[in-house]
Amino acid sequence: MPPNADSPIVQCRYLLQAMRPSQWTKNAVLFAAFIFGYGDRALPVTWQDGLRVIPAFFLFSLAASAVYLFNDMIDRKQDQEHPKKKFRPIAAGHLNLCFARIALIVMLLVSVSVSYLLSPAFAQIVGIYLILQGIYTVALKRVALLDVFIIAVGFVLRAIAGAALLSIPISPWLLVCTFLLALFLALCKRRHEKASIEAGASARQRVTMQKYDLLLTDQLIAIVAGATIVSYSIYTLWPETIEKFGSYHLAYTIPIVLFGLFRYLDLLYRENKGDRPEQVLLTDIPIILTILTYAVTVLALFTVLQPT
Repeated sequence: MPPNADSPIVQCRYLLQAMRPSQWTKNAVLFAAFIFGYGDRALPVTWQDGLRVIPAFFLFSLAASAVYLFNDMIDRKQDQEHPKKKFRPIAAGHLNLCFARIALIVMLLVSVSVSYLLSPAFAQIVGIYLILQGIYTVALKRVALLDVFIIAVGFVLRAIAGAALLSIPISPWLLVCTFLLALFLALCKRRHEKASIEAGASARQRVTMQKYDLLLTDQLIAIVAGATIVSYSIYTLWPETIEKFGSYHLAYTIPIVLFGLFRYLDLLYRENKGDRPEQVLLTDIPIILTILTYAVTVLALFTVLQPT
């Protein structure tokens, strides 16, 4: 243990590391309802509503960090044998368990109570997310295939939470697209982990991975990637979507989504990346440019090209 590791400042530093702020990018899904609701001519969604999503983003991130902390407590012994996870603050013995438990309770109380003050409906979704992730951490993540479905459902809950916060409806097709994209990323992560195990890493680190087959995972990735593209294409050309946005122009974003998926597959298979989707989103220039291009295109479609 490093010197002065027990000091409050050092412990807070290790706590912040254990909260995994780099993974907070996943919670950007909360903005989906606002972004697509802003383009809906029938909904009185304004930029002020977008500002309301910002504190919700941090509250959901705090709840997610509580889940990460709980997961590291449960898996600390297994993580100690993992080539990368052994450096996590709890597995490495840097973060005091008593301090971590107190921090976990505080994070849960703050995230749920403040979420309720922001919106009772939003707080309800946060609570459901925490319960689901708690069950996942204790049991469901050890069930092959079901584990990636639970991860995908977590992203759907994020999208629903954003809609509940603003009290606006969200297209079922958009939820389907969110689920499929999250499932795609989760399968890519499992594929990378399985390939690493077969390349020589110890399979003891995650019992679930012994139940995954590399060839089957490749087939599932191809199926889900195709389903994601088809579902998003249907969503953009769906009569209800055209009626809401006043045009079929959203279909112009299909090639952007297609390129983003192709680039991610390229990173997975050619560059052996995919174990940390949040890191890819923050570091890969083509992916970053794709996201920015999509955002600018959607903004232009909903403002500049919006029919009067």
